[in-house]
Amino acid sequence: MSLPSAEYATRRNERLTARAECERVHLRIGNIKLLVIAAALALAWFSLIRGDASGYWLLIPVAAYLALALWHELTLRARARAERAAAFYERGLARIEDRWSGNGATGERFRDAKHVYADDLDLFGNGGLFQLLSSAQTPMGEQRLADWLLRAAPVGEIRERQSIVNELHESLDLRENTALLEAGLVGAVDPDALVAWAGAEPKLANPWLRIFVAMLALLQIALTILWIASGAHLPFFVVLAVNIGVYTRLRKSAENAVAGIGCNEEGLLIFSKILRQIEASQFTSEKLIRFQSELRRGPRCASRAISRLAHIVNWIDARDSLLMKVIELPLLYTVQVGLAADSWRKREGHRTRFCVDAVAEFEALLSLSAYAYEHPEDSFPEFMTSENGAHFEGKELGHPLISAARCVRNSVYLGSGMRVLLVSGSNMSGKSTLLRTVGVNFVLAMAGAPVRAESLKLSWTALGTRIRSTDSLQESRSNFYTEILRIREVVALAERETPLLFLFDELLEGTNSHDRQIGSQGLLQTLLDCGAIGLVTTHDLALTKIGMTLDGHIRNVHFEDQIVNGEMTFDYKLRDGIVPKSNALDLMRWIGLRV
Repeated sequence: MSLPSAEYATRRNERLTARAECERVHLRIGNIKLLVIAAALALAWFSLIRGDASGYWLLIPVAAYLALALWHELTLRARARAERAAAFYERGLARIEDRWSGNGATGERFRDAKHVYADDLDLFGNGGLFQLLSSAQTPMGEQRLADWLLRAAPVGEIRERQSIVNELHESLDLRENTALLEAGLVGAVDPDALVAWAGAEPKLANPWLRIFVAMLALLQIALTILWIASGAHLPFFVVLAVNIGVYTRLRKSAENAVAGIGCNEEGLLIFSKILRQIEASQFTSEKLIRFQSELRRGPRCASRAISRLAHIVNWIDARDSLLMKVIELPLLYTVQVGLAADSWRKREGHRTRFCVDAVAEFEALLSLSAYAYEHPEDSFPEFMTSENGAHFEGKELGHPLISAARCVRNSVYLGSGMRVLLVSGSNMSGKSTLLRTVGVNFVLAMAGAPVRAESLKLSWTALGTRIRSTDSLQESRSNFYTEILRIREVVALAERETPLLFLFDELLEGTNSHDRQIGSQGLLQTLLDCGAIGLVTTHDLALTKIGMTLDGHIRNVHFEDQIVNGEMTFDYKLRDGIVPKSNALDLMRWIGLRV
């Protein structure tokens, strides 16, 4: 099996070669079209002006031009597809080569400052975990992936995701085809609005009423032609009066039927194409096969049903055009569209939520499968039972958001007997990064993705962090008050039945050393009593003494720095024991302050 980078580079170059060939054909067709136009003009001269040839000869260049126009259009589409495919593999190479930050969806709309770990672990935003993972084309796919990062799934579901990701991770063609389905469309889909609209009771789902209104519109058209041809205007106005009455009676219900769908035609077409991709692909996992079975069920498969809705939405959006405003009343346009919308809602509305869920799940799984393929050295975590308490054993853990060239790996063990690591160390030595490394890998594990580690064994736990906090002038909160509010949330998690993994950076840094030591000891004792495990960092060496008072459940570890030729250096390697010195004064001198 070739390396992912080599495979991506090969496929990118193949798509670029195809793009170049399409460009050559495009130019060639353009030149031939000019020759055909010149030939048509010459024939027109000889046949229409000089009369030396039959005018029927002009049909030949016209037919040739139409054929060339069709060929040209297909060539331009092939060129655009090759360009998008090359860009798809270039983005994959950027991820593999750690050039991905700043490209792709950031997931900012999913940020919640009150979430118990999301901001601390940089899940969303530029350079965040979501941006690294997501390849979703639809809002529901993005929402599902964000949900997986924000909430740990049950172990059975995690194992199922791992199995599917393992099945799909070699499916490059599937991911490429899915990524190219948008075909340049600018889609908008509000899945919640769509599901709510589809689930509402249809008021106009009467097939006989639909036939009656259609017949009135056709009759109005026929009588318009009759008026123009013979001057008989009375029948036209009689039917128009009937149409006005029908329009007045049904307009409000029709307006309600077409309101609140929350999608445009392009968004629904993308939605439909992804459904078709699921329906047509070959899978072995039980969940994806079940999706296929449900989507194919009935007289019309789900992709065709959503495609039909896209056409109806196009008719709805067309009501704003001048032509449709002119024919609105005589042809009962809004009523016709409302009847079509409610007819669709009656036949297909019940399966819309399943379609949304299927696409959301499929796209989130494709995102994780791409990550698994692009990081073959990462391993799937192994989940253990919680019978012996919470457990986290990571061997050679690395941070997924740090480039491979700069990433320093460390091993972390938390479990029976050794429940807390108290990490001391100097400023900038890697303490906070270690917490984020543990936290981000935990999030990946609970989402069903591989982790940046040689191996990871863990039990199912909740996660709570306090790594960064700031004061708030608007809310009149100090940094310390903000910190203890978050800590209270984490302790509340631990006090529930769920085991907890906690990550605290510079614990209680906003108070004096005496209160800090007493408060930290009491806090850690509470968490240990709840069966929690975790990591705590500090640069206050007095805090390292509390390990001696908590029944040996706390282990002191540290990071070091070195001064080499007047330069401060860090190796970011975790060591046993308490850090032997502080670098605060050295750091101040290093930047030129006199101390």
